[in-house]
Amino acid sequence: MKKTFLSLFIVLFGLMLTAQKPPKPYGPVPTPAQVEWQKMELNMFCHFGPNTFTGLEWGEGTEAEDIFNPTALDCNQWVTVAKNAGFRGIILTAKHHDGFCLWPNPESDHTVRESTWRNGKGDVLRELSEACRKGNVKFGIYISPWDRNAPTYGTPAYNKVFLRTLKHAHTNYGTIFEQWFDGANGEGPNGKRQVYDWKTFNAQTLKKQPRTVIFSDVGPGCRWVGNEEGKCGRTCWSRLDVEGREPGKNAPSQDTLNAGNYNGVCWIPAETDVSIRPGWFWRDSEHPKSVQELLTIYYNSVGRNSLLLLNVPPDNRGLIPAEDSLRLMEFRAALDSIFSNDLAKKAYLVNGSNMRTKTKDCIIRPTRFDPLWLIDDDYNTYWATDDSVRSAYVELKFNAPQTFNRVMVQEYIPLGQRVERFHIDVQNEDGSWHTIATETTIGYKRIVLTETVTTKRVRVYIDQSRACPVLNHIGLFMDRILGEQ
Repeated sequence: MKKTFLSLFIVLFGLMLTAQKPPKPYGPVPTPAQVEWQKMELNMFCHFGPNTFTGLEWGEGTEAEDIFNPTALDCNQWVTVAKNAGFRGIILTAKHHDGFCLWPNPESDHTVRESTWRNGKGDVLRELSEACRKGNVKFGIYISPWDRNAPTYGTPAYNKVFLRTLKHAHTNYGTIFEQWFDGANGEGPNGKRQVYDWKTFNAQTLKKQPRTVIFSDVGPGCRWVGNEEGKCGRTCWSRLDVEGREPGKNAPSQDTLNAGNYNGVCWIPAETDVSIRPGWFWRDSEHPKSVQELLTIYYNSVGRNSLLLLNVPPDNRGLIPAEDSLRLMEFRAALDSIFSNDLAKKAYLVNGSNMRTKTKDCIIRPTRFDPLWLIDDDYNTYWATDDSVRSAYVELKFNAPQTFNRVMVQEYIPLGQRVERFHIDVQNEDGSWHTIATETTIGYKRIVLTETVTTKRVRVYIDQSRACPVLNHIGLFMDRILGEQ
């Protein structure tokens, strides 16, 4: 009898959940590849090439191939460092503006094949792609369209050369999670400026690597954040208008790239690229940023609805320097110390001012769109309100006071980005409430830096949402490293 009753209860509960219709997607929404890309949160950039040996940021393209001669290249070491630091992927500058290719590109005579390194048999792309597969780290490539070495640069013929270059890289090194296109565009040796065929470049890239996320000033997979300082906009929409735009001088303004477009018709989220050192390529005279600086960058990128691509340049041996590796381990330890203890999970009750499809006589919790899902670990569960509700709040109640200074809020982005304004209140000991933060957009993840507060009740108010709010996580954390900012 008990088994029959339990089975009936499970069936009825399941029917009740399936009967509750989820919100319809609002505006542009990400592809599955874009969602997975955003979840990576932290990736490593590796600027490596002739500039590593000359000390230049932009090579001339006339450097002798033999200048590239790492004495102890070990891509497995790169991957180990990346994994230990919590990075999910590595993007390598396979060809920078100087045109030198870190693989034996058949479309160029300026490659590792022409160097004496490994007797002309070396292939950094091969070694890194294999190390990434072995270490379960995703592999991405940067291939600059600008080429200061190619004799056809500045003519229509160069577009065909570049297409064949892309095709070779995209068909011989396994799955590529991100293709990075720089917008730099200088004159060629013939004095001509290249008119790129971006439409064809992107189409071929997606044909060969259908799940790759293409980076450029205008995507289509993700966009440049508009600066190299590690700062995403305090307001950051994953929406962007790109009609009539292209990478380079015809890109959207840097302010637009930083904040996105309120009514943008394309889903093109921001990627924040910044170097751990002052320069992009390794120099013996430079040193990595402090843990405090890296934490600030993290809050200003991942914490503002962007992905952080942190450049960690290998040295002239072909290794990640020890001081950079140590700094990354300290950075990882700092993140773990802050975010490993989510105080929100201690809440004994999570209520919302509105719950989608909830009826007055509903006594079963959690329902499909219950606020309780905000403190679980399943990305695909979420709280949602009725379609007509654009302003609502969620309250977390605790048996004992909790002390925190970081509040994490996440929207369920497969259904679009909706929230344009929210604030956070906490209850004082005398029962009154006060506001500790007022912000704008949320997106995939928003980490709000607040004063240090101690309270038993927290409310997150969605003040204005473009469609019914859909949140999938709220977290409370204590940062004792940076403290109040």
